[in-house]
Amino acid sequence: MKPFLLTVLLFCIFIGSSAQIKHGLRDDVGRHIIPRGFVVNTNDHKGEVFFNNDDYARMVRMGANMQVIRLELGKLSYFPGGQLELDYLKKLDTLVDLGRVHGIKTVFKMTVYGVDEFIWEEFWLNKKGEYNTYIDAWKVIWNRFSDNDAVFGYDVVNEPRKLTMDISYEDLTNKYLIPLYQNIIDESQKINAEKMILFQSIFMNKGEKIDNNQYSEIKTPINRKNIIFAPHIYQNDIDFIKRNMNRFDKESDMLKVPILIGEWGFPTFARTDTLIDGKLGQLKYRELYIRTAEVFDRMGVGSIKAWFLGNRSMQNFLPGGPSTWAIFSDSTDAATVERKYITDVISRPFPQAMAGDIQSFFFNHATRTLDFKIKTDNSKGASKIFIGANRHYPDGFSILIDSDIVMFYNPLKNVGLETYKSPSNFDPSNYIWDSNTQKLIILTWPTDQAFLNIKIVPGLRNFD
Repeated sequence: MKPFLLTVLLFCIFIGSSAQIKHGLRDDVGRHIIPRGFVVNTNDHKGEVFFNNDDYARMVRMGANMQVIRLELGKLSYFPGGQLELDYLKKLDTLVDLGRVHGIKTVFKMTVYGVDEFIWEEFWLNKKGEYNTYIDAWKVIWNRFSDNDAVFGYDVVNEPRKLTMDISYEDLTNKYLIPLYQNIIDESQKINAEKMILFQSIFMNKGEKIDNNQYSEIKTPINRKNIIFAPHIYQNDIDFIKRNMNRFDKESDMLKVPILIGEWGFPTFARTDTLIDGKLGQLKYRELYIRTAEVFDRMGVGSIKAWFLGNRSMQNFLPGGPSTWAIFSDSTDAATVERKYITDVISRPFPQAMAGDIQSFFFNHATRTLDFKIKTDNSKGASKIFIGANRHYPDGFSILIDSDIVMFYNPLKNVGLETYKSPSNFDPSNYIWDSNTQKLIILTWPTDQAFLNIKIVPGLRNFD
């Protein structure tokens, strides 16, 4: 079976003016999927990083259904200083399998770490066959995981650079980057054409931005199947978040592919963990993350947050002191102490896998209300809604389906979901609250091939 079927959902029109979200994926049974998860590092600047079963259980309880494993080129290739390490491949096997056991799909992302020196200006000119050496490193991964349904696809070049090369960003993209992508895609699809290829745009030099966006625009189509635009957004100016995302949206229209945000979330500082107010305070970060999440939800895009790590990854790479992309604050590699001012936003409720077509969804952080609309299709199986009740609804939650059904979960009672209001033919056994994964599972929608409005709201029997 296919790990995921990519469906380009651009401008699909349903009854009347209703249309499903533009940026969507389908799983192997045709459910509408919103990918969310974390970048999983195999190393940091202090050495190797290791994860266990509990770490993956924690990911799931934070809403993850996808991981992006950051590959090290130096352990997969024969660029100077690199070599293929079999123990590293076994480590990747373990991470993929841990994800599979917990219902998390895997994307591999290639970084240029681990070689003596990676010179982008020489790489683009390809005078020493650098492209073939790079693709050979990918072939190790493609062949190893070709038949592994837990592997969704490959993010093939992470944050490509121009640096000192005497060329415009547009010419670099058209002359070098897009032909390289086409070459990589063609070689990958010789091995398994069903795996998805994720691609990015050029990461501009420090201080160079266009409309406060440091990722240059792609203006030429790639013209390949089974590809996904995976831009990064590390925007720290709230006024530019939507503008940056609108530009990515424009690119996706031209490319005729959906968007999956490959990385997001401006790095936090060590001082942020001790401050409430101010430029580096937690309230500032919470608002920044909320405004970013709102744009993601309105657009219907999936998103991957860097990093699933602790404070061991903290470094001095920004003015203002030690900083990190990590979501945990304890001084280990894999960690447990959440930076809740950002993780509660990252782990917000959302329709994770829907039997049908998601028309829209949005989580209101002020009211703690998840609203979404779908067109049902019970032939696709069960639906899963990540609710995260342990962090968002300690006071319990109510499930409202149109005006006909009201169910609720009372955390003071160990009885699962209770029904407050329903039609006579309603079967409550179709609605299951899984406290381990923090998901609501709906085995069958009450009406098939119909538009439903669903709300998850705080409190018991909470409805107008």
